[in-house]
Amino acid sequence: MNTLDKVVYTAHVHTNGGRENGHARSDDDHLDVRLTTPGKGGGTNPEQLFAAGYSACFIGAMKAVAARQHLQVPEGVGIDAEVDLGPVGQAFGVAVRLNIHLPGMDRAAAQKLIDDAHQVCPYSNATRGNIPVTLTLAD
Repeated sequence: MNTLDKVVYTAHVHTNGGRENGHARSDDDHLDVRLTTPGKGGGTNPEQLFAAGYSACFIGAMKAVAARQHLQVPEGVGIDAEVDLGPVGQAFGVAVRLNIHLPGMDRAAAQKLIDDAHQVCPYSNATRGNIPVTLTLAD
């Protein structure tokens, strides 16, 4: 297990009710969402929140890596994130697909940036070896 050298930020969120008729709110009120089961409507679900968090974090990792390598991340950078939920034996699990858009960037340089970012992204490090994660450089 990797431990943090130091804490640079701590998120504080209180959740009640869980994924069915639940609610989650951060201590700074920037996150304030109603939770529902997938497909029910009227709120978001943990898989959508995970997709948003992972994709935002991965873009940040690409920008950090690009800065170190003296590269420019294109203005139109974006990720279409997909998080699957399904049974794994008697439990449940998730799988992630990140379809990464780096418009106008040389494909070889873009793929290297993605591969390098995957090594430093906190979400990638947290999920590595635990769940399937597929990274695809979109056309």
